[in-house]
Amino acid sequence: MAEIGIGIIGGGYMGKAHAVAFSAVGAVFDTTLRPRLEMVAASTESSAASYAKSYGFARSTGDWRVLVADADVQAIVIASPPETHLEITRAAAALGKPVFCEKPLGRSVEDGKEMVQAVEAARAVNMIGFNYIRTPASQYARALIAEGEIGDITWFRGEHTEDFYADPDAPATWRAQGDSNGCMGDLAPHMINAALALIGPIGSVMAEIETVHKTRGGAPVTNDDQGQIMCRFTNGAMGHLFFSRTATGRKMGYIYEVTGTRGAIRFDQEDQNALWLYKAEGPEAQRGFRKILTGPAHPDYEPFCQGPGHGTGYQDQIIIEARDFLAAIEAGKSRWPTFRDGLEVSNIVEAARRSHAARAWQDVNHG
Repeated sequence: MAEIGIGIIGGGYMGKAHAVAFSAVGAVFDTTLRPRLEMVAASTESSAASYAKSYGFARSTGDWRVLVADADVQAIVIASPPETHLEITRAAAALGKPVFCEKPLGRSVEDGKEMVQAVEAARAVNMIGFNYIRTPASQYARALIAEGEIGDITWFRGEHTEDFYADPDAPATWRAQGDSNGCMGDLAPHMINAALALIGPIGSVMAEIETVHKTRGGAPVTNDDQGQIMCRFTNGAMGHLFFSRTATGRKMGYIYEVTGTRGAIRFDQEDQNALWLYKAEGPEAQRGFRKILTGPAHPDYEPFCQGPGHGTGYQDQIIIEARDFLAAIEAGKSRWPTFRDGLEVSNIVEAARRSHAARAWQDVNHG
């Protein structure tokens, strides 16, 4: 059983989630590669030291460059703001170190392309963080669709809606500034990733993007609050995606509906341990959606709990990501979703922005 030193850049919300995940993943999945929390980096020496003490890191630093260069840090997790992702990736790739990056891949498509080029040129193992698609229910939905259980897909509707910015009097924070921090950079990538994972590539889009509350606490808002995309998948299916951080009443509205020629699927992250399945079979009088409670028979459930219907939670999704990252490192080969998969999400966001500006359908620029 080998150890690997983990360095996490950023100790906030996601930095903590990844620290907890790497602390637990060995016991949960009995991994042969066991992570060691070696170092955490933050914006100041004092905050980094505080994170290290709270999360159990051996060391800390106020300079991410020190973390990346340290010989005992053998794999890197980027949980810092999007504007830092490119420079950190360049440094990590130059040393050939495996790197996991939280979404979005960077501030822009241009950042994303450079990040992909850097890790692929160095043959560095890489992954991007899309945790919600890893719930046992969504993994099962993905398998059902891939196996043709609901026939040929004709329609997809997805949304990622929350209400943390629904109050117009809420003070302006960093979330109100910069495209990568707006709804199209923050929430939209998760559901776009789900659409790609469940249905396949998107060929063209027609989009609208808007700022619902132009000011917050007297300060101007410079990015978007919500957006919608009509899309056509390359397999011919139609789709509609909606994203909002001002969706009053929604706490975790990561929702999708998939319609096929022989059945349909529904999912809502606010009830993340259930999947609704309809199959067009049997007497008409007995047809209808049935609720499937996830359990040990579903992907990545049993390592957490042996009781059907007992459920998994948000942190468990991050632990599954950690398992996948460790498996990729051990195999020396990147696993889905890679930086290139993250770039495809950015390409769709960029096409949506072009569509909004042109008030017209736009093809997605792949690659």
